[in-house]
Amino acid sequence: MAEPVSFVRTFRAPGRVNLIGEHTDYNLGYVLPIALNLATYVEVHRRGDGRLHLLSEQKPEELSWAVEELAGAQPRKHWSDYVIGVAQQLIRRGYSIAPCLLKIRSDVPEGSGLSSSAALEVASALALLGGRAIDKVELAKLCRAAENEFVGMPCGIMDQYVSVFGERGAAVQIDCRTLEHRVVQLPEGVSVVVVNSKVKHELGNSAYRDRVSECAMAVAAVQHWHPEVQSLRDVTLQHLADIPMPELVMRRARHIVTDTMRVELFVNAAARGNLREMGMLFVDSHRSMQHDYEITCAEVDFLAEAAMEIPGCIGARMTGGGFGGCTVNLVATEYVASFTREIVNRYSERWGIEASVFVVEAGEGAGEVRSVEPEGAGSLAG
Repeated sequence: MAEPVSFVRTFRAPGRVNLIGEHTDYNLGYVLPIALNLATYVEVHRRGDGRLHLLSEQKPEELSWAVEELAGAQPRKHWSDYVIGVAQQLIRRGYSIAPCLLKIRSDVPEGSGLSSSAALEVASALALLGGRAIDKVELAKLCRAAENEFVGMPCGIMDQYVSVFGERGAAVQIDCRTLEHRVVQLPEGVSVVVVNSKVKHELGNSAYRDRVSECAMAVAAVQHWHPEVQSLRDVTLQHLADIPMPELVMRRARHIVTDTMRVELFVNAAARGNLREMGMLFVDSHRSMQHDYEITCAEVDFLAEAAMEIPGCIGARMTGGGFGGCTVNLVATEYVASFTREIVNRYSERWGIEASVFVVEAGEGAGEVRSVEPEGAGSLAG
């Protein structure tokens, strides 16, 4: 393989942790994520061999495709699908893909519910664009389309959106119907602590699809009586009480309806500095995921319950797709060190697993972090 020419640009896109509003995005509700100070970096080297090369720091392999064959490439059920799916979406929107080598590295833990996949998608899209202009909402939409259509995961837009629109030092409340957002400041003296269970149960992907289908069944049942309803965003608890539907479907819908409500309640509580209410909403959200949406597991239930027994913890809940991954905890800043020691010890004693703990800061959205172009090197777009 020929060495890349002397031309390097690096693009980054952050992972995310969702504070509250779980699985509400594909139901067009509200979510409240923060972009993390953990990110995926894609270093792009221009090449002259007519191929797109992928090289990951975390994976012991190099892959390549002829550029002219990207539009017809098929999924491999492999991490590279996230990149190739993005390339196809760019091609469909009229962007050419220049021959290049993408070197990928990431400090977003995989399989943890911190959206390493969206970080890879957004960083790869920016690298393949090579500085060409694109509307930010369109960038988020095309990355979501890559995951929906090429990877085959029916996710909502939250992960890609906050990876693009993240705000340093603040959460982002996203209206997943209008694709508008507002910046939400958290009260002083509160830290966001993510605890990675290091567990990911295999049924997660299939169960995610099941939940999407069950939500659609609930919408169909309500539409029979209220045809104006377009998604669970429009459904109320009264609808669920009045309209006949299978009990399982009703419980799935109840989680979405109540967690969408909890996002707005949480934002209002944060504005008032009401830490007690913020914590209660976290706990209520976890219990809703545990009993109505049934996407938690014994390990993350233990982490959420144990956290609430530790001094300084204001609230704890699972975050992410479910069946493992991480909990997100609101902890009084002066207690973070003792909280971290205690939650790691308790989890290790119960499960024999050493949890990873991240004290996360809300970071900025995706963009270019370095640009080195020798004189006369020309445009990446070619």
